[in-house]
Amino acid sequence: MAEGVRTYRFENGLRLIQIPSPTNVAYCGISIDAGTRDEEVGEEGMAHFCEHMMFKGTEKRRAWHIINRMEAVGGDLNAYTNKEETVVYAAFMKEHLERAAELIFDIVFHSTFPQHEMDKECEVIVDEIESYNDSPADLIFDRFEDLIYEGNCLGHDILGTAERVRGFKTEDALRFVRRLYRPEKMVFFVFGDVKFERVQRMVEKLVKGLDCPETLGMLETTKSVIQPRYGTFTESRSTHQAHVMMGRAGYGSKDDRRIALYFLNNILGGPGMNSRLNIALREHKGLVYTVESSLTNYTDTSTWAIYFGCDEEDVEKCLKIVRGELDRLMNEPLTERQLGAALKQIKGQIGVACDNFENYALDVAKAYLHYNKFEGMKDTIEHLEKVTPQRLQEVAREMFDGKRLTTLIFRS
Repeated sequence: MAEGVRTYRFENGLRLIQIPSPTNVAYCGISIDAGTRDEEVGEEGMAHFCEHMMFKGTEKRRAWHIINRMEAVGGDLNAYTNKEETVVYAAFMKEHLERAAELIFDIVFHSTFPQHEMDKECEVIVDEIESYNDSPADLIFDRFEDLIYEGNCLGHDILGTAERVRGFKTEDALRFVRRLYRPEKMVFFVFGDVKFERVQRMVEKLVKGLDCPETLGMLETTKSVIQPRYGTFTESRSTHQAHVMMGRAGYGSKDDRRIALYFLNNILGGPGMNSRLNIALREHKGLVYTVESSLTNYTDTSTWAIYFGCDEEDVEKCLKIVRGELDRLMNEPLTERQLGAALKQIKGQIGVACDNFENYALDVAKAYLHYNKFEGMKDTIEHLEKVTPQRLQEVAREMFDGKRLTTLIFRS
């Protein structure tokens, strides 16, 4: 566990983690091990829908009271859903910790999902779905995961479909949260300059009377087999540009090769303007406005992908250049000088990222939720410093093999 981080587990299975903070602003929230991949047949979109509906009323609060509770003291209440978790959290001045924590526990454990509110909110979500469908640069990411995780719930769209969302009823939402929103599947996290003992006593009161983990063994998500579709797939879209994604499923959380892939991804198309793909496609050729390489981690796998948008007539040219950069990493091991420069850059990027306290707090909570531990910046850098040019080349040869890649192209 990273330095200064403290943890505790309550009798009902809820875990607590606190990270010290150097500022008077604090963050707290509940991370729930329940996301898109936990939805059963007919529930597609339910995890995201319930996240929206938690703000629409509890046993003792109406929607307005929920919205105003943190806003009244200058704080902020937020939430998000992804493939593996739902998170509800707040940002506030540290003296308002009790206010924030009580509100979050109330909406997570005591939401009522009134049908009249569901009927209104479903139209908001349908608008969100349609706006997403109108943005090919966003939509292609979901369609790509649908290809590489075909037959696996990881490929499902987080938002669901308009038809499915409009059919959700109060009893459906209650059934979903009763099955998955359980203390033993949650972490309460605090990033703040407050005494740990105070936080522990506060949470002890809030969890009083909540369910105990009698059904813990029944709640594990089944990890279905991943059978990706390799090759090139083209879809017709009403777009000015062509949008292209190339990639594949990668390593799970227990595979030590994931560190080398993380390193390669950063060299290839990470956030730096000096990434190899940005230099080759944008700076040298002027073929794209944006090109990026991303790595999305899940507990048992990961998604590695390259994305770019370009003029229709430049698709093949861009793909050839991308293939050339992949081949370089496969065939030419980094020199010690290149490795040192790449390591210096990624260490700096990690340091800057850790200065975003909100994202840092959410990352800590996610790691502790799924792995019951958290490695800080120092630990991550130590792992990266052990990576050799030979290891990077081995992983590149496995991950970037053209015969095992999936390419998706949106054309007009």
